[in-house]
Amino acid sequence: MPVFSYLAYPVQGAKELLLKDLAALDHCEATVAENEELVILVTDTPDDKSEKELQEKLKNLKTLESLGMTFGHTDE
Repeated sequence: MPVFSYLAYPVQGAKELLLKDLAALDHCEATVAENEELVILVTDTPDDKSEKELQEKLKNLKTLESLGMTFGHTDE
């Protein structure tokens, strides 16, 4: 199962909306970072197909400015 962690940068002034958008997605856990200017996102999908679908949904979030991966692991 793929597990990834990211630093998620919200669009200016949209941090709370980004948190809601991420919370609405399956396989995602989001929390505000200590500096409160960005969001920490951890994803844990059951398989590669689910991971690809999640990545597509993340790309389409209007509240997300950019996403930087900090860790990735798969069971291959």
